[in-house]
Amino acid sequence: MSISSSPDSSALNSSRAPEPVGLYPHARRVGNLLFLSGVGPRQRGEKHVPGVELDEDGNILRYDFERQCHAVFQNVRYIVEEAGARWEDLVDVTVFLTNMQDDFSTYNRLYAEYFAGAQPCRTTVEINCLPTPIAIELKCIAWVGER
Repeated sequence: MSISSSPDSSALNSSRAPEPVGLYPHARRVGNLLFLSGVGPRQRGEKHVPGVELDEDGNILRYDFERQCHAVFQNVRYIVEEAGARWEDLVDVTVFLTNMQDDFSTYNRLYAEYFAGAQPCRTTVEINCLPTPIAIELKCIAWVGER
């Protein structure tokens, strides 16, 4: 994890999570709170999204939503752990889905498995699209401090 500091906050970039698609850090720590930028299911060093099949124009033909969920949870874990927190330290999760009707039940089932021991606050919203051909993105806040 690389850290660039200012007097009251630190920008953090994971060495395991996918590279950001814009000019922003993976997370920023302010005091004992860790604010994650939107995290998707891509894998570090790859442009291809796990479980996504595109046509020659870059339009989504098919996607494996469950595979994307597992990948996005893993990416969040990478960032949180490299910043010195634990999965159980997540306190708030905002979920962006591009197809609530088809994907929410799968997301809800997997979320219950991943968060069985820790139950952060959660908001789930449907959006028209995301900046890359993904069906899910998470925006999270975690506690980083004394346990």
